[in-house]
Amino acid sequence: MRLHVYLTPGELQPGALHGSVVAVIDVLRASTSIAVALSHGAKAVIPFEDPDDVVTSAKQFRRGDVCLAGERKMLRIPGFDCGNSPSEFTAETVRGKPVLFTSTNGTHALLHTQGARETIVASYVNCSAASALLRAAARSGHDIAILCAGHDRHFALEDAGCAGRFVSLITERVPEINLNDAARACALIDTTYGNDIQALFLDAAHGRALNAAGFGDDLALCAQLDAFPVVPVYADRHITKLGTDRG
Repeated sequence: MRLHVYLTPGELQPGALHGSVVAVIDVLRASTSIAVALSHGAKAVIPFEDPDDVVTSAKQFRRGDVCLAGERKMLRIPGFDCGNSPSEFTAETVRGKPVLFTSTNGTHALLHTQGARETIVASYVNCSAASALLRAAARSGHDIAILCAGHDRHFALEDAGCAGRFVSLITERVPEINLNDAARACALIDTTYGNDIQALFLDAAHGRALNAAGFGDDLALCAQLDAFPVVPVYADRHITKLGTDRG
């Protein structure tokens, strides 16, 4: 069994994720927003690479029956219902609706998980729930891959730190799993910051940029451990909440 961390989607070689259970992390902010949306009753979150694809897909729905969400350069796309701030995905906005979602980094990473046995979305706000699924998969003999979205296709400290939390939670129960160097490095980052997740975010370039742009409240929400204990599962181009209907 292997536990490999990929620090950006650009590190993936063809077939790298084949047969693995994959966790995608874009902790600031897409993976957090997805967990919040599903916790608040969104029917599904459907990721798209490009905002134009969101607009085209929305034409299949009556306008009030769908939520358009997305950001570019940290800001909500004009005409969309939500940007990428987790606090915008309220029950009033998303309950019972599909959320058509695009982000600079997170949805790009999700769309690069072809060949995975299962893909989930992971963050600090659903850490215990997501890590329990990953540990169960490892105990069943499946390889685990953690894919960090990164920032603008480059390494992102906040995603690596979050990945390290998952590495630590998995290896404490499944110590025999084999780690790649990136997994070991991420675990060291997690050890350095511990539960001071806000400090991690404010040391990260993207976290500082979000704070300077007025999104400091987003950093606080994204740092709330286990605040939204759902497991978002990505399959057939839809992200839905793991539950009795999913097995």
